[in-house]
Amino acid sequence: MPEEKKSSKRSNAEIVESTTIADVYRAAKQLEGVARKTRPIHSDYFSELCHNDVYLKPENLQHTGAFKLRGAYNKISQLTPEERVRGVITASAGNHAQGVAYAARKLGVKAVICMPATTPILKVEGTRALGAEVVLHGDGFDDAYAHSLELQKKHGYVYIHPFNDLQVLLGQGTTALEIIDALKDVDAILCPIGGGGFASGVALATKLVNPNVKVIGVEPENAACMKAALAADKVVTLDSADTVADGCAVKTAGTLTFEFCKKYLDDIITVSEIDIMNALLSLIEKHKLVAEGAGVLSLAALAKLPFHDKKVVSIISGGNIDISTISALIDKALIARGRVFCFAVQLPDKPGQLLNVSRILAEENANVIKLDHDQTKVTDSFKKVVLTVTVETHNEQHIHKIIQALNANGYEIQKIY
Repeated sequence: MPEEKKSSKRSNAEIVESTTIADVYRAAKQLEGVARKTRPIHSDYFSELCHNDVYLKPENLQHTGAFKLRGAYNKISQLTPEERVRGVITASAGNHAQGVAYAARKLGVKAVICMPATTPILKVEGTRALGAEVVLHGDGFDDAYAHSLELQKKHGYVYIHPFNDLQVLLGQGTTALEIIDALKDVDAILCPIGGGGFASGVALATKLVNPNVKVIGVEPENAACMKAALAADKVVTLDSADTVADGCAVKTAGTLTFEFCKKYLDDIITVSEIDIMNALLSLIEKHKLVAEGAGVLSLAALAKLPFHDKKVVSIISGGNIDISTISALIDKALIARGRVFCFAVQLPDKPGQLLNVSRILAEENANVIKLDHDQTKVTDSFKKVVLTVTVETHNEQHIHKIIQALNANGYEIQKIY
């Protein structure tokens, strides 16, 4: 690909120093009429949560459901006629895949996408629906990436890297131009980090337009490859990258994106898996917006910001999540918040006991959503049964009240979750 040929004569640090805001504006010109300009949405809920004035940049409403279209289209649109004939290939956990597939179809170019075998089915089917050939390989991005390089060498495809490419990250940087155009007095922008392409582009564009705006990257604690790289002052490879934010499950940051983040990024905040699940649930409940795990990283970091009373934009990077995954994440978030309570209790095997437990739960305003009455679970007595109950609750204090009420009536319970 032309960018790599040109860049091979320069170090990554030299590329960073020679890249200007004009390059980002050229990418914005390429994307006119292709990428949707997603308008920031003010959030009273998240503003109160972190004591800042928070806006959401909903790239989950972008064509293909994520920001990745920006970089993919900017890159493919600049290929030579000969390169377009060869076709393109990439590796992706899902969103870059759909971005490349969308751009390739729009530009009449064949696309081959290597995806981890663990990729959510929604992203796999979405990529195929856009006309790309999908190859499933390995357990994570790095496995799929290695396989894609083998296929590139074998068939001569042009490689469209998901993050470690100048034209790709310039396309992603157009997101920042839109933010600053809509909110000229913005103080800080929060951006998720996987391999670093999005954060590189956003930080580059932001700092070159207004160096006073802080750009903060957000990574999952279990896949913080860029934070580790910046701490070591070199790109490192993590032992694992296991996170519900599958779009950011990257073990090794890009060599080019490392240099951009090193120069332009102000800070990196890491968030836990529970933080991510809670943010996803809050976005659905408070804004009726659906996002994936990686998409809500910037929301999960809001409570950890070291400042107050600032205008902050959290980029919702993507919303491609299948129903089974979102259901599981919501369930876990509800449990973590004390909104669902499951317990077991041994009861005498005689009439009226189940009714008595139900009465106590009703008096405590606990709504029963599942109940299992099993005589076989008690092995030390023929005269007792185990009752397993799942109820909807308000919070941890409500759960504590329910436990107290049951104990007061002579029931010893075992909390399951």
